[in-house]
Amino acid sequence: METKDKPRRGMAPLLYVDEEWLALRTEEVLEPRLPIVDAHHHLWNRSGAYLEPQLAADLACGHNLRGTVYIECTSMYRAEGDPRFACVGEVEYANGVAALFASGYYGPVRACAGIVGKVDLTLGAFAEEVLRACMAHAPDRFRGIRHMAAWDASPKVNVLMRPPARDLLLDPRFREGFGKLAPLGLSFDAWVYHPQLPQLVSLIDAYPDTRVIVDHIGGLVHTGPYASRADESFREWKASLQALARQPNVFMKIGGLSMRMHGCDFIDRDLPPTSQELAQAWAPHVETCIEIFGADRCMFESNFPPDKCGVSAVVLWNAFKRLAAGCSEGEKANLFAGTAIRAYRLPEALAQ
Repeated sequence: METKDKPRRGMAPLLYVDEEWLALRTEEVLEPRLPIVDAHHHLWNRSGAYLEPQLAADLACGHNLRGTVYIECTSMYRAEGDPRFACVGEVEYANGVAALFASGYYGPVRACAGIVGKVDLTLGAFAEEVLRACMAHAPDRFRGIRHMAAWDASPKVNVLMRPPARDLLLDPRFREGFGKLAPLGLSFDAWVYHPQLPQLVSLIDAYPDTRVIVDHIGGLVHTGPYASRADESFREWKASLQALARQPNVFMKIGGLSMRMHGCDFIDRDLPPTSQELAQAWAPHVETCIEIFGADRCMFESNFPPDKCGVSAVVLWNAFKRLAAGCSEGEKANLFAGTAIRAYRLPEALAQ
């Protein structure tokens, strides 16, 4: 976008990435040899493209990024055929990107080494047919699905382009489809807002054999009606995390913290944040997640490009490294690569 067309800080669209603004903040890469597997990113061509070239540039930022996990974002769906199978197009696309990186064209990094697609679980038993189609189109990389359930009554919070139905996780048809995941060896990525976490606990308790990865620290919200009761929201969120952690098949992704919903205003400032500023702001959330789940069930995620609206790749991973500074070497290995490798059944060589 030309400079004259750029929105002013504080008025930028939700997914606007201003590369010139990000370039105003430069830092030396901390611990450049530490292997990293980015547990969560997207690829799309909307409100500014974030496709293979943009991904490759961020992966070459100087941190030792070894691999990534692609997470669905309703992108590259098929335009023709049975609409129930349109989502298979996204899996095909991500698998093609993975094949390009696996060719060595971009060096040793293996983007999209794991692929999490989308299947509409409200299809009930028929969801199994769509799941099998996704598996067939990426047999070496398809690991599970995400059916976003993030819903809130406030339009200031409920910002998804295609908001799900209220109480989706309680829907009997959804649960029937959810029950097809574990028998196929597939996992479920959960994207909810923190008031919905009790519903997620109920779902997991009903299907304890299904591996669940909770996205974006469980969606703690500090905007809209929650802005005036941050302490109460934090207590509710923490209690829900403790309930989730009782199930050993639940993992936690640490990231998504640069989104406005968390109440951080760095994205709207004249200068991008430093990694020190981010680490200080995020410490209560990150430390709580690690305390409750342990480093062996937590993993760092970039959530690019949404989080790139507020922070560059270099600064983001530096912030995570600052947050993990007090961890042991083994804990760091889990947080930055090992947990993602286990949760998504990725090649162990990515941690080397």
